Amino acid sequence: MNTDDSSDTSSGGKRIKTNPACEGQKKIPRNEEYFMAVAVLSKLRSRDPNTQVGACIVNPDNNIVGVGYNEMPRDCEGQFPWDNELKKQKDKQDDNKEKPCLCECHRQHLNTKYFYVCHAELNAIISRNAENLKGCTIYVTLFPCNECAKLIIQSGIKNVVYLDDKYNDKAQTEASRRMLDKANIEYTKFQACENIVIDFNSNKQ
Repeated sequence: MNTDDSSDTSSGGKRIKTNPACEGQKKIPRNEEYFMAVAVLSKLRSRDPNTQVGACIVNPDNNIVGVGYNEMPRDCEGQFPWDNELKKQKDKQDDNKEKPCLCECHRQHLNTKYFYVCHAELNAIISRNAENLKGCTIYVTLFPCNECAKLIIQSGIKNVVYLDDKYNDKAQTEASRRMLDKANIEYTKFQACENIVIDFNSNKQ
């Protein structure tokens, strides 16, 4: 869907986008709010019980060209765990016992989601309905990890708008920022003017 906003620079020079045709009528979401709302709605499709993430890719003409959420690979749903932490073993290891080697620590992650899950950005890029994503903007509910940053750069996306950055102190996020900076990809934290409520009963008499 294509939406077209005009701009107003009132309120102390702050850029506010409005639609003159709707003055005095019900407020219409700005483009940024609409696209982020699509990402938020998409994340509700995720079965991840801990962190649901949604993504929406928009081309320079403000057309949505890709949507995704974090999920297991196709035909693998229910085959792998959604756990985000290593389960405590029934028989606790004594402090005196030898610590497992790094290789064994990695193997333990076979019992978590991290080696299997497809992130929202990956699914949005893979499911795109455009020949290429050059110059596009991706709206994501969580700042991209380092692996998704690689995909964003390689796909030609030039702007990232994110809703949350709760892992900003993690090494993966720092690596992501470094790559995005070097690739001259802008990333901006989303600022909503107001909440958007979806009421499926609004058309009922």
